[in-house]
Amino acid sequence: MSVKAFELVPAVERELLMGDKARINIECIECCGKHLYVGTNDCFIHHFLLEEHATTKGMLSYTVQKLLFKYLGLKKPVEALKAASALERIIVLCDATVSVIDMITLEPVPSGGAKIKGVAAFCVNENPVNGDPFCVEIGVLSARRRTVQIYMVYEDRVQLVKEVNTPEQPCAVSLDGYFLCLALSTQYMILNYSTGAAQDLFPYDSEERKPIVKRIGREEFLLAAPGGLGMFANAEGISQRAPVNWSESVMGAAVCFPYVVALDEGFVTIHSMLDQQLKQTLSFRDGHILQDFEGKVVLASTKAVYVLVPLPLERQIQELLAGHRVEEALALTEGARRNIPKDKFQILHRRILQQAGFIQFGQLQFLEAKEHFRTGQLDVRELISLYPLLLPASSSFARCHPALHGFADLNHLAQGDQDKVQRCKRFLITYLGEVRSTEGANGCREDVDTALLKLYAEQDHESLLDLLASPNACLLADSAPWLEKHHKYFALGLLYHYNGQDSAALQLWVRIVNGDLQDSTRSDLYEYIVDFLGFCSNPDLVWKYADWALQRDQTIGVQIFTRRPVGQDQVKEQKDQVNPDDVITYLGKHSQALLLYLEHLVLGRRIQKEKLHTHLAVQYTDRVLSLLSQSPPVDQQVSVARDKLQLLLRESSLYRVQLLLGKIQECDQLFLERATLHGKLEEHDKALHILVHQLKDFPAAEAYCVWGSASRDPAYQQSLFHLLLGVYLDRDLPSSTVTGELEMAAVDLLNRHGEVFDAVRVLDLLPEGWSLQLLRPFLGRALRGSMHACRTSQVALGLARSENLQLQHDRLKQRRSPVLVSQKKGCVLCHNTFSEPDCVCLPGGVPVHTHCAAQRVVRDSPTRRQLANSNNHT
Repeated sequence: MSVKAFELVPAVERELLMGDKARINIECIECCGKHLYVGTNDCFIHHFLLEEHATTKGMLSYTVQKLLFKYLGLKKPVEALKAASALERIIVLCDATVSVIDMITLEPVPSGGAKIKGVAAFCVNENPVNGDPFCVEIGVLSARRRTVQIYMVYEDRVQLVKEVNTPEQPCAVSLDGYFLCLALSTQYMILNYSTGAAQDLFPYDSEERKPIVKRIGREEFLLAAPGGLGMFANAEGISQRAPVNWSESVMGAAVCFPYVVALDEGFVTIHSMLDQQLKQTLSFRDGHILQDFEGKVVLASTKAVYVLVPLPLERQIQELLAGHRVEEALALTEGARRNIPKDKFQILHRRILQQAGFIQFGQLQFLEAKEHFRTGQLDVRELISLYPLLLPASSSFARCHPALHGFADLNHLAQGDQDKVQRCKRFLITYLGEVRSTEGANGCREDVDTALLKLYAEQDHESLLDLLASPNACLLADSAPWLEKHHKYFALGLLYHYNGQDSAALQLWVRIVNGDLQDSTRSDLYEYIVDFLGFCSNPDLVWKYADWALQRDQTIGVQIFTRRPVGQDQVKEQKDQVNPDDVITYLGKHSQALLLYLEHLVLGRRIQKEKLHTHLAVQYTDRVLSLLSQSPPVDQQVSVARDKLQLLLRESSLYRVQLLLGKIQECDQLFLERATLHGKLEEHDKALHILVHQLKDFPAAEAYCVWGSASRDPAYQQSLFHLLLGVYLDRDLPSSTVTGELEMAAVDLLNRHGEVFDAVRVLDLLPEGWSLQLLRPFLGRALRGSMHACRTSQVALGLARSENLQLQHDRLKQRRSPVLVSQKKGCVLCHNTFSEPDCVCLPGGVPVHTHCAAQRVVRDSPTRRQLANSNNHT
């Protein structure tokens, strides 16, 4: 899990710092920008200028210039240095005293008020609560008391603002805002010096090892815990990160996100804050100082100063990717988000995701690869370009530089493993199918759709037809040869159709149906062609292939014309339509198709045109006559043909009746059709004579009366049934004829339809010898009908009398009180005076003119009865 994250670079060599003085040791360091300050055990402060330089390999090196050194006048070591750049001051701890010196000259501040005595340690608040930019806030540990003091440091003075007592003597401190993180003699604690709230963290023995209290972020601290652990704690005393596993002898720690750097007796260890794993170990002898300054990690031995230079983040990530450590590379990238400008991070993040996707693609981890490609907004052509010949020849795509992967093509990736090749192709099919309709295909839709078509054709994929039947951007020049190569001729026809080349598509499909080309994609291709022609907007193509379709099957082929729309003006030719009259003429040589087309127009489209109805009736008649002329005729076919003819004759009123009568007049088997035709001519006596005396089909005669009187008034219906009864009881026939079947037919007619007949006329027609018992149902219904009519009229008469009586009563009530009108009194409707005594009273006794009341009746539509009740003549 290792990675080279840092490189140790010398900054200040021993000779530059102390020359040949062997007993001089480094005690503390401070770095502010390019300025490095070193405090030694002989009470000197050395000031160096560090200049960074990039080497040819892209690494950093330093050139050092010694600017100044200053003796503080004491024989004590300099214990701590902190730069206050806003004040141009250095805060110095020496001999338990905090003093302030000039950052440039290293001279003490003239004022004697800029000192704090009895100090064990101090720290600077990097998240100050005081809003004064020319003031530095520090926390000071007392050397003799269990207190923490908060001071404000100015250019020439220091000011105590707060003093907080602690339960034990503190030995290390770090300050952030109002929060003090303290290492006491036996434990760590968080203390809010504003509110006094305290939170104990965990125990720690300061006598065994040096405590570490390091602020690493806003209200977050890093602590050296028992067991060699680096623990993270926030201001609430909660650890939101997993601990880092250090050694027991750690003496210093620093954070260079996303890494935690620790210094022990012989090594510098580097752990990741993201996964807490040890990433790098550097050998470093005699080290005793490790600090970070504005992202720069500085180490010091007793004799020299070094800078721990982080390798460029991208280089670290590339090393992880080179080792196929995808998750670590992505975690490192994500963790560095806050330290990289947003625009630069987005570019870097997308590229890392794309590289990670290709690594996982090469490992056949397709789900992970797809997610990285999508999140990284991969130009899908980068993936397509791995597959030979999939990109169109006209594509202008060039692979990303530097390359996102190390594969030449799919064959290189698979190393001859055909199963691996097929799995990669299936993945690309899935991925392209998902990405083609998203923003990921913007600007390269032609390349994507063409590649997808080639894969579908090669893999014999079921979605090939769906792709071509829906909006697509497949390039015809690249796709057509590929479809031909894989014998996908039907799909090629769809491609031609989508590109507006219907003629080429039909020519190809006809060759498949004729057997000239082999393609089993659609077993119903003939029906598909017919359907295609039925909706084809090019009439020339329709006429060109109609004969071919009709010769194969007239029943199916005629659908070319029956499926085409007919305009609102019925048979008038419209744009992109064929004229029905032309179709009828063309189908003259295809009798079955002609019949089906006429049925479509007349029975399906309900076109009301005499020519079409007559033509269809003649076709039906000719069909029936033809079947009857066969020897022997096929009864079932004849029955079906006659049913169609009879239905048309009954339902239609537009055909030429005399023409059809002339055609069937000589046929002695079409009596029912002749009867229907006579009925259309209102020759009901002839029709009924045929049905009764020639066919002897009495139910048909009754049905004829019902059919003939449909939608007619009751009197017409009655006359038609009386005519049938008269045919049954014709007195002009020999007496022996009006017996048997006709008598029973007459009786059945009367008994079934008694309500239609005039009973008095029927009784005059009936033979005297018929018994009442025979006509009992008819007579019973007639009597009930007569009685019902009589009683209904009596009820109506009674209601009328009652209404009249009520009107008379209302009129008398109105006459009891007079209504006065005069020439001085006006009508409330027209406001004119009365010139005559005639008036109408409205409810309430208000008189109005008679003609005004009539107009109001028309306008307001009250009932006439209300006006009649209020009418009064005076």
